[in-house]
Amino acid sequence: MMVLHLLVLLLSCGIQAAGAQMKLYPETLTVLRGEEGRFTCSASNTKWTVMLWLLNGTAAVTISKLHGVLQSPITNVTAEPVSGSKRDSWVFVLNSTERYNQGQVTCDLQGIDRKTANLFVQEKGIVKVSGDDKLAFKGKSVIFECRAAGWYPEPSLYWQVNDKKVSQAEYNISSEESGKSLFTVSSNLSVMAAKSSEVDCLVSVSALTTPLKSSVRLTVEVVQEDDDCTVPLAVTASLSALLLLLLLGICIVLCYRQRRQANPSPKEPSWFDQSVVGRGLVAEVTRGTDNLGYSKEGPTDADYNELIMEIRRQMDFASFHKVPDVVYFSSPSLHSESQGPASTSEENPVNVRRITTV
Repeated sequence: MMVLHLLVLLLSCGIQAAGAQMKLYPETLTVLRGEEGRFTCSASNTKWTVMLWLLNGTAAVTISKLHGVLQSPITNVTAEPVSGSKRDSWVFVLNSTERYNQGQVTCDLQGIDRKTANLFVQEKGIVKVSGDDKLAFKGKSVIFECRAAGWYPEPSLYWQVNDKKVSQAEYNISSEESGKSLFTVSSNLSVMAAKSSEVDCLVSVSALTTPLKSSVRLTVEVVQEDDDCTVPLAVTASLSALLLLLLLGICIVLCYRQRRQANPSPKEPSWFDQSVVGRGLVAEVTRGTDNLGYSKEGPTDADYNELIMEIRRQMDFASFHKVPDVVYFSSPSLHSESQGPASTSEENPVNVRRITTV
């Protein structure tokens, strides 16, 4: 019984030793279409002679330990040795991967061992939020639509508002597959306009290190309620009324001053002693003699000189008819003169006037 157990242990160790003769990594590789894919195969058994790389069961690269890479029937496939490995480790390089390259990659040490890994090729499409930036009033609901097309496999889509991820319960997602096994994903998001925000739609597949993003801006307009406007409107109306009254008062004052300047107040009427003026005028007209020795209280003749000259200009004394008959003057005088008859200029007198100069 003990011998049987010993034989089983020796057999398992032999199997492990055989399995440890080569290593292939990574076991699974996912790349985007157009990117480079690399697999490394290392042989611990230095007695190998030929290493064969297969892509989906088809020989892609043949490597000889003595001569290196022998042939490569696939144009976008090459192989290169790992530095410092004494040519026991080789890297299988798949340049510019295509969708048809997806599948199994096998490293076969002829007559020793073989390992297989998996290659997945994904395709990156586009993403776009429909429409431009949006404007909404506070409290209104705004709908955003996002569309991601040309992806493989079906991508994951989610929303962010101000860099905060939106719960999946707040938006819907629909997907469809085209004839080229490419997926189109659409989603609608409803946002309550509370404040201005940045709305992002993000789409990704596992090979993408950073999701693709499309963004729009939501601008929220705040409308004041009627109750909030009552007090400001009342204050504005009161100030406007006061300002109007002030302007009206200023206009009245300016108009009054302008009228005062345009129509100055008439000078106070000057009065004069008619007896003095009349005395000189009558004496001149009648060729009589004025009593130079008479004087009275009040202003002198010099004070009325200017006024008398103005009256002379305004009065036409030529309209007076001279008295043809004898005119007698009786007035007390310091220099008395003899009374005599005056010359008669006309024979038929019309009127007789007697003037006494005092």
